Amino acid sequence: MKHEKSAGAIVFRKDKNVVYYLLLDYKRKIEYLNFPRGNIEEGESEKETALREIKEETGLDVQLIEGFRETMHWFYRKEGDTVSKNVILFLAEAKTDKVKLSEEHVGYEWLTFEKAIDKLNFDNSKEALRKAQDFLSNLEKRSLKRWA
Repeated sequence: MKHEKSAGAIVFRKDKNVVYYLLLDYKRKIEYLNFPRGNIEEGESEKETALREIKEETGLDVQLIEGFRETMHWFYRKEGDTVSKNVILFLAEAKTDKVKLSEEHVGYEWLTFEKAIDKLNFDNSKEALRKAQDFLSNLEKRSLKRWA
């Protein structure tokens, strides 16, 4: 069995205290929205890969949010072989909504949590987004407590 490891991020931005998540439309036969990610290259760390892939796929410069790391796993078929795929996701904040797509994608959407959950195709992606949403909510609560 072949193994692949990728890294990427759940990219978000805030606009007037509303959080929007970035989903990319991958070139597939069906609508397939997901987070920016790609294979880890030799000598790269997971975080370096995530930042590189986000930049290559979206043109965005982002800041990774410390303390969030989620792993997704699945199997798929490639050229007759079964591939075990691990994807490491971080949480990344974008300061702009201006996306410049790579040739790997046919579109993108900035969506609220509720709309993003509805658009994601796979349960593991939905679970990662739920964890990101909870993490951001708890981060905001902790930040507010410090200033109270």
